[in-house]
Amino acid sequence: MLKPLVLSAALFCSAATFAASALSVPGALDAAGNKVLTIINKEPPGQRCNNNTQVAVEVANVYRVPIRIVPASLAAGLPAPAVFYGDKLIAADGKDHNGMSSYQMVADVMEFENAPKFAKTGLIYQEKVRKDYDALKAVIKSGGK
Repeated sequence: MLKPLVLSAALFCSAATFAASALSVPGALDAAGNKVLTIINKEPPGQRCNNNTQVAVEVANVYRVPIRIVPASLAAGLPAPAVFYGDKLIAADGKDHNGMSSYQMVADVMEFENAPKFAKTGLIYQEKVRKDYDALKAVIKSGGK
């Protein structure tokens, strides 16, 4: 009889600890109550978070959502790099996907959340622009080499 009580107490304590450690994202909603895509970047020297910023470019060409890119120094207590939609964690350093997002990961969350879309996608999805954009991403990933 004591075992179920001990197990229940342990589960309750674990749940309380998890809730206390949940990440609070300031500005998760805009003034109109819309969820914000928040990207937290590491800061120089030597720290860059180009991948998540590039994902934001792609998202901005499809979804009508506010996007905020924040340096880690202005996001006290939050991991960097990290990506949130509203207060939902998509990727974070030391947590899910170790801070690296992808367009598909973000789009999946936005689809699930019924995020509004533009009637027509932006220029980034036109063949010539996309080719140049992908070439730029490749240069950035290679460190300019």
